[in-house]
Parts: sequence; structure tokens; C-alpha cells
Amino acid sequence: MTEEILERTILDTSVSIGPAMVPVPGIVAISAASLAELHFGVLVATDAETRAERLRRLSVLQRHFDALPIDESVAASYGQLASAVVAAGRQPHRRTMDLLIAATAHAHGATLYTRNPDDFMGLEEFVPVVAV
Repeated sequence: MTEEILERTILDTSVSIGPAMVPVPGIVAISAASLAELHFGVLVATDAETRAERLRRLSVLQRHFDALPIDESVAASYGQLASAVVAAGRQPHRRTMDLLIAATAHAHGATLYTRNPDDFMGLEEFVPVVAV
């Protein structure tokens, strides 16, 4: 009997807050960086209805996923990805959260699913990026 190896998948924040969750293959996870973005979104909402909806989505994600931490392996991957961005003549500081999410995928050998593939342009050598 052969053992099936499931693909590891990281959801970008854009996928987790999209209008409908898109079915993706494998073992699905999110980065702690996405949780940070979502917490921020709740706190900066300008009206009660938006804040409530953002909080609902955050709560659902927290119930369904254990966020992968930004640990030493993710930090090392971030350094690699940020240096690749600099080598391409771009600024990594404006893309810090996207790079942390990509670094989480890189460190865990995962495919990154996103609604915003342009945010990860130039990182394909390090992380498989799938647009949904």
C-alpha cells in the first residue's frame, strides 16, 4: 500500500477574506502574519457593521486553523525572499506582510494560494504561487 502525500497549502489573507472560500488541495494552513493583518482590519474598521463582519471572519479562521508561527525557519526564509526582492530592484519594506506570508509557505514547503498574485511576483523561484 502506498502512502498518499498531501500537498501543503498556505492561504494568503486575500483568499481567507474573499467573498467565498475557494477549495484548495492538501493540508491547508494560514500564517500568523495573516492573523495580524486581520486583527488590524478589525481595529481600523470605520463603522460597526464592517467591524462586526471582519471580527466574524477572523473568529471563523481562528476556529478552523492553527496559524503557523513566524519562527526561526520563517525568519530565515524571509531574509532570502526579501534579499531577492532587493536584487530585483524593489523595496521589501512595503511588502513586509506579503513577504512574511510567502516566507511561511517557503519554510513549510507549501504552495501559496492568493487572489493577488502580483503581490508575490518574482518569488516563484522560491514559492509556488497559485492565483485563485
